[in-house]
Amino acid sequence: MNMETSGVIAPPAPRRMSEMNLPQVMMRDILLKTMFRQNQEQVSELSKSLCLPIPVTQELVDLAREQKLLQATGTLHAGSGGEMGYQLTDAGKARALDALSQSEYYGAMPVPLDVYSEQVKRQSIRNIQITRDQLTGAMGHLILPDELLDHLGPAVSSGRSILMYGPPGNGKSSISNGIRDALGDKIFVPRAIEYAGQVITVYDPIVHTAVEEEGDDPNSLRRKGNRFDTRYVRCERPTVITGGELTLDMLDLVYNPTARTYQAPLQLKSTGGVFIVDDLGRQAEPPQALINRWIVPLEESRDILSLQSGEKFTVPFDTLVIFSTNFHPNEIFDRAALRRIFFKIKIDGPSQEDFLKIFAMVARKKKLPLDEATLVHMLKEKYPTIENVYANYQPIFLIDQMIAICEFEGIPNQMRPDLLDRAWANMFVKDEEIIH
Repeated sequence: MNMETSGVIAPPAPRRMSEMNLPQVMMRDILLKTMFRQNQEQVSELSKSLCLPIPVTQELVDLAREQKLLQATGTLHAGSGGEMGYQLTDAGKARALDALSQSEYYGAMPVPLDVYSEQVKRQSIRNIQITRDQLTGAMGHLILPDELLDHLGPAVSSGRSILMYGPPGNGKSSISNGIRDALGDKIFVPRAIEYAGQVITVYDPIVHTAVEEEGDDPNSLRRKGNRFDTRYVRCERPTVITGGELTLDMLDLVYNPTARTYQAPLQLKSTGGVFIVDDLGRQAEPPQALINRWIVPLEESRDILSLQSGEKFTVPFDTLVIFSTNFHPNEIFDRAALRRIFFKIKIDGPSQEDFLKIFAMVARKKKLPLDEATLVHMLKEKYPTIENVYANYQPIFLIDQMIAICEFEGIPNQMRPDLLDRAWANMFVKDEEIIH
């Protein structure tokens, strides 16, 4: 499958109520609640709020009229373009209030879970084939050894779990973000899904980046009609990044007792995208417990969630999970857990040659002229004191420090051995006894 946006098949818009696969009473009640809460009277307005085509919205309105819950106002407003208005009858208001007491949800009509599951297959993260050029392009700001890309490429293309481990400060988080940037296509995220009459909101502007629709020409829009089911939002493939704050209950449905609705957990919001667990081993729960929670989803591409009633149900799990840790895997996992993680990639510090490349690249970006005496001093005098262990974060740290010192001293930005010594002193804290 190519990386073009056309690669993902869009969910088709429903043409009539019978295609919605939702309980009729639920659809009718969402219409009444939306009219009550948003004070909307026209089918064109309601069609936008419910994210349904006008013919389907009209069908719903006609159903509510037959049940004496709506009536035509019989007045055409000045700006209505000759459109009929509708309002709730007393029975309709009573029904809207009753429905709101059961669930505050109104607005976009939810997508049934089984219908959404079909869309997940159409836009699966596992359908993506990433080339070396795409991955290198997304990692362009990083200097990485070729053999690292040899491992990363197949891991990302497989859409399976990845564990990145190695000493801190070597770009595990940057590599995770680069992987996210390499997934260039767009997918469709439902505003809400429905299971067993319960509504679960999925689209979250904090997690999902909506894509502006092309073509503002009204004539072209008319020709295309509804290009896709607007109960979905067209988005970049999502990325959820969690760190030390991740707890097991964040992976459960979130129930709002006031609104009586559910919010999708983090991994469901990241469907079709990337879920990054950064700093594994720094969470309150042991890493083993976190991995155990992921075992079924990682192996079976499905997750099990629970409603307030205790009823369990299955949702698709279609996420590239990237675990990143500064610990050695054998310290934090047993062998069974490690077997469950498909790719294990060690991210080491750079070689001296790569370190110098990074140092030169950062200096060029920051407009700090390179100085040979300073580089020799750094490699011959400084690095031997830490057993020549290089890390990717060090060039930017040292260069920023030298620039800050120059600004403080009121001298032009420059590299000098004595300035490097001052910068170096800030990079490490000496082990010394602190007197209380």
